[in-house]
Amino acid sequence: MTVQVIKQGDKPEWAVVPYQEYDSVKMALEEGKEELLPETLVNALLEGAHPVKVWCKYRGLTQKALAEAACISVPYLSQLESGKREGSLEVLSAIAAKLGVTLDDIG
Repeated sequence: MTVQVIKQGDKPEWAVVPYQEYDSVKMALEEGKEELLPETLVNALLEGAHPVKVWCKYRGLTQKALAEAACISVPYLSQLESGKREGSLEVLSAIAAKLGVTLDDIG
């Protein structure tokens, strides 16, 4: 696949891809089969940041909103994010559901 990158200054601003590739990505997104993730999210996960914290930030949720959705306290959620505590299957399932991810994505 040929991609043309258009820069503004030293930073990439646009990526131009062949229409067929664009169309297949668009179709996959519309069917809900694939979520494209920004490099910053992927890098944070690869660097060892806690997945719950990374996904929470990416989804634009506060700790309070996520804790309420999982029926836990904010301090408990904070302990999960810091790795000081492990959540039950019920709690982790509620967190994953609110974040729109699978248990594998946050475990």
